[in-house]
Amino acid sequence: MEALAVRLSGLDPHLDGAMRIVGFYDTLMRRRVDLPALARASAGLAECVAGLRLHGTGRVIRVGPDGGPASGPPAPASTAAPVTLDGEEIGTVWLERPGPPNALDDVLLDRLAIAAAAVAERHGPALTTMADPALVELAISSDSDEAARARALRLLGFSADAPVRVVAVRSRLPLDEVGGLVCRARPVKAAALADVGVILATAVDPAGFPPAVRAGIGAAGSPDHSWRQARTALRFTGPREPVVRYEDLGALALLADVPAEVSRGNADVVAVARLAGSPEDLRTLDAYCVTGSLRHAADLLHLHHSSVARRIEQIAKTLGIELTRPAGLTRARLALTAWRLLDD
Repeated sequence: MEALAVRLSGLDPHLDGAMRIVGFYDTLMRRRVDLPALARASAGLAECVAGLRLHGTGRVIRVGPDGGPASGPPAPASTAAPVTLDGEEIGTVWLERPGPPNALDDVLLDRLAIAAAAVAERHGPALTTMADPALVELAISSDSDEAARARALRLLGFSADAPVRVVAVRSRLPLDEVGGLVCRARPVKAAALADVGVILATAVDPAGFPPAVRAGIGAAGSPDHSWRQARTALRFTGPREPVVRYEDLGALALLADVPAEVSRGNADVVAVARLAGSPEDLRTLDAYCVTGSLRHAADLLHLHHSSVARRIEQIAKTLGIELTRPAGLTRARLALTAWRLLDD
């Protein structure tokens, strides 16, 4: 191989340099260097600032040609290349060379990207969406101390300063599939705990949840707080609103703290429970509570507004609540919500 390289280098003046670069990175990989050492070696070889970023953790390393951290703001990349692992882009490497790129910069970055992917695979957290349930439980449990929680998050691939949003999910679809749809940018981790799926991510797209998936989304912040919020939000989901953000509940979230025996003893909740024997009436009441308007409820139910008006009049008698008055509508909304929470 070396003899062939020597003969070829005589035909192509750049080939000798390219082969030396390949050998340089092969040596680094055999020595199993870490990412900072890889960046330092690359900056020294290129004689300019070299940068490396992993998308999953947001980690950025910029090193000057002297081997120290690059000073000043980043300059525009003169050359860049993606870092890929198993067909997925997990990061970027680049050079900040003043003036035009060197003829061998592409070769250098290609080998740097390959080496960075190997290091990330060896030292970094698993790149799959599914995670160890024990680690996930440690990260979201209110009983975990902060040191244990921080270590669990680090092992899951989350940086210490990134707020984590937790999602409680009920779905027949695989959790990794759901996680990939609602958080297309890593990191996102998922695990099944008891009868509830858990997704951890730095950002969540509520519109990305597939049909028939119910999800409660906690606020970004401490994972244990976000998990409690996510479980609460999940209780408020239903066929009409399968995805609920805790932040959108406002004062309604207080209903989740009402003891079940208190709700069951409330006259309005008891009346709604009786109404549940007629699914048609329950759907009508739900549509009216959501819209606050006979005509809008009729549009939602695909019925004539006069038919809905007759139903609402009969439902009002059954409940003993004047539904056409604002106070009555508020009572019905609260009673319907409290009754639904009894099922969770």
